[in-house]
Amino acid sequence: MHLGPTELLIILVIVIVLFGVGRVGRIGGELGTAIREFRRGIQGDDSKKDDKDNDQ
Repeated sequence: MHLGPTELLIILVIVIVLFGVGRVGRIGGELGTAIREFRRGIQGDDSKKDDKDNDQ
């Protein structure tokens, strides 16, 4: 399934109408923060594993 620019624009308009501009912006910011924290958590776990491997 491929979404073109027209379909994406229609979906964006529907989301903005349902949630409002302010809430959509807040959700986007929270999603970005969550992704960033998830990546840091994964990198932190990898570095701990590397430290344990180096100690042995």
